[in-house]
Amino acid sequence: MSSKDVISVLVIDDSAHNRRTLSTMLESEPDVRVVDRAADGEEGLKKVVDLKPDVVTLDLEMPKLGGYTFLRLLMRTAPTPVIVISSYSHRSDVFKALELGAFDFIAKPQHPTFDAMEALRVELLEKVRAARHVRPGYRHAAPGARAMTVAGEPPLVVAVGASTGGPPAVQRVLEGLAVEPTPCVLVCQHMPPQFTRAFADRLDRIGPFTVTEARDGDLVEPGHVYIAPGGRHMVVAERGSRLELHTPPSTPVDKYAPSVDRLFASMAQVLGAKALGVVLTGMGADGAEGAREVHRAGGEVWAQSEETSVVFGMPGEAIATGAVKRVIPLGDIGPALAALARRRR
Repeated sequence: MSSKDVISVLVIDDSAHNRRTLSTMLESEPDVRVVDRAADGEEGLKKVVDLKPDVVTLDLEMPKLGGYTFLRLLMRTAPTPVIVISSYSHRSDVFKALELGAFDFIAKPQHPTFDAMEALRVELLEKVRAARHVRPGYRHAAPGARAMTVAGEPPLVVAVGASTGGPPAVQRVLEGLAVEPTPCVLVCQHMPPQFTRAFADRLDRIGPFTVTEARDGDLVEPGHVYIAPGGRHMVVAERGSRLELHTPPSTPVDKYAPSVDRLFASMAQVLGAKALGVVLTGMGADGAEGAREVHRAGGEVWAQSEETSVVFGMPGEAIATGAVKRVIPLGDIGPALAALARRRR
């Protein structure tokens, strides 16, 4: 393997134990090399400028120069893909980091068993490999105003699937949709348990819709956004003349929980030609099979354009099925959904 094929990584963490552990995980594969380590943000920023690593792993809580300030300075002076390593006790912090330009985050296991640490190693390597090919410092628009809640049935129910790069992208879509308060949005974002609730709480605080983590039996209401709970699925079902949400647990055969495929499939089964699925940025192929089912039911599937995706895996795989009707830049998805909702009133 030539040196140009090897991914260089800088590890920034104030814990010597964490630096050693992450370095060992990263260098367990021949295509990744840890070029150096830093114990605080100030030292880390200097080493990024000097060493120009392909990817940085970052602990947000550090002395001298905290993670948020580090990200602001890094994206201004030497934009580099950053993967935040977060604990469950600070899960709300990662969304601010993503807004500041971080590529993605990884949750440290609450109980560091052998299986949990191996899963962390696999996820870390997967995201480092993906991060090498992105445009660093991809930023999104500031929050918009809160939409007015309306009563009655939503004229448009839209299912949105996302993974890597998804949280800021979902926020951007909701901001563009804020001018039309009647739709209901169902969001399947690949994210660990507990982080999805923090994600919902953050979106709810900054607008534009009422946002909650989905609970089993929730009625589909206009002006609401429901976030699929981490570790479970979210599907649409009928309750008389109304639509409701179910949140079944994951099974051993599920690659993703929540699963975009399962959400889209339920939309196709219940809504038929009125089903609409949107595939946003993310690694992997979740959503591709669901896109086929929506298409077969007569519904529509949209996908985020490659030039605005942090990772084009999920949108690209959906497009490759032939089921995608529209490929749209991220900034245009919200307004396009608002226009469709107005036509369906």
